[in-house]
Amino acid sequence: MEAYISTSTSYQGDCFEPMKIATFAEIAEEFLERVNKMVWCNVATVDQKGRPRSRILHPIWQGEVGWITTRRRSPKEKHLALCPFVSLAYIADVVKPVYVDCKAMWIEDPAIKQDIWQLLQTTPPPLGFDPAPIYGSTDNPEFGLLKLIPWRIEVTSVATVPAERKIWYASAGAEPSS
Repeated sequence: MEAYISTSTSYQGDCFEPMKIATFAEIAEEFLERVNKMVWCNVATVDQKGRPRSRILHPIWQGEVGWITTRRRSPKEKHLALCPFVSLAYIADVVKPVYVDCKAMWIEDPAIKQDIWQLLQTTPPPLGFDPAPIYGSTDNPEFGLLKLIPWRIEVTSVATVPAERKIWYASAGAEPSS
């Protein structure tokens, strides 16, 4: 995905100095290093009354595409049926947070479910894990797979002087209208 707008801002005194970021590739290494180290993140959805709802989940990323195994028939499923957008916050390292705003899509394709199941089993812990004790198999109707398609990724560092904030936006088709 190519970026259509993207800035990095460094705080110096009372002003921000923007720096253009053209592609995901420019933040990919730092993004993947951080999210793979932090593993767990807060994931917020919006409920039927328009209120945010957060929970801790365990995504695994393949480049700019994320995957979450999760139970079906949950409040999360109801929320995503109304509004398919989620906001992720990786904050285990509070001075180097990562924020990811995505469209979340339920995947029903058995081959993709099996591929991600195997990815989880073959990736070393703590990022990888065996989903079998939780779900049994990919055929279990309770086994859900969410595909995360980011429209915005922010990699921030307040540990540096000046502070740095890198924001990547996906192509115009991925960003929500509001």
